[in-house]
Amino acid sequence: MAVTGRDTSAEKYIRTSRRFLAQAQEEFDKGDMLQASEKAWGAAAQAVKATAEQRGWEHSTHARLFENVKKISQETGDAELYDLFHVANSLHQNFYEGWQTDDFVQRGILRVKVLVDRLAALVIE
Repeated sequence: MAVTGRDTSAEKYIRTSRRFLAQAQEEFDKGDMLQASEKAWGAAAQAVKATAEQRGWEHSTHARLFENVKKISQETGDAELYDLFHVANSLHQNFYEGWQTDDFVQRGILRVKVLVDRLAALVIE
């Protein structure tokens, strides 16, 4: 991949995404489901921002993240990206509401990892 300003920013978003994902698991392991949920959401959002940044797409709002997931899904033919991002969004909601059980949060973190890995592969290509 040629290194441009955008590539550098996209790679930074991916690094942040992976850091947040690790922090989500750490918070889960400490028993803090709210922080684990929000860190997992942050990991997903940063991964979407990485792919959008690399493509020169706007990504500054929640709505834009959803639009970008749709465009990435169409670009790649990976329809599961919608579902994975919805899981991440439910974790974001859980940060405010606290209605998800530990099992749901842990499974959500694992699903966000799948999303991050798939999007990171698009940025690193």
